[in-house]
Amino acid sequence: MQIIKLSATRRTENGKGSARRLRREGRIPAVAYGQHLPTQSLAVSPTELSQVLTSERGRNTVVELDVEGKDRLTVLLREYQHHPVTRALLHADFVQIALDKEVDVEVPLELVGKAQGVVLGGTLRQVFRKLPVRCLPERIPVKLTHDVTALGLDQHVATRDLELPEGVSVRLPPEQTLVAIVQEKAAPEEAAPGAAPAKAEAEKK
Repeated sequence: MQIIKLSATRRTENGKGSARRLRREGRIPAVAYGQHLPTQSLAVSPTELSQVLTSERGRNTVVELDVEGKDRLTVLLREYQHHPVTRALLHADFVQIALDKEVDVEVPLELVGKAQGVVLGGTLRQVFRKLPVRCLPERIPVKLTHDVTALGLDQHVATRDLELPEGVSVRLPPEQTLVAIVQEKAAPEEAAPGAAPAKAEAEKK
């Protein structure tokens, strides 16, 4: 299991002014919390945080927060904010986890193969791009994949059809449709301009 270490310092001030000062110093405000962890006001390096987001598991990467060399918190990145224009990271929220307890995360669902139904003229509809899963932190998958090659017209893939890694469960009903091959219905042809009046005139004669 990959664990990325992130250094953090404690914050004693809050507010926009404090946040601006932190960013000038090359840090951003962050918080860490958990079921047995009171909310901690922290500051982290946006550069180090970017390394988490660009890693193989992204925000599902297990992080060890080293708080001023005194406390070590095992966390997941729960939320983050970035500037809408510059995309610079502005804030981060971390939630404490235990390595021996299951966590709830979302992982991408990747479809492989060209569905038979698509070859026959159908359209593939992917209902879920990400799936909510539950597992131990060490078992968090990078992604889930499903081969749709044999999927025909008007057929679908449900949660129960997935082949899941050991120890991983999907938090959706077994019958939940994830992917479907549908046939697009052609729109009714519109009468050419002037066609209806011409027909009406013909019937009068």
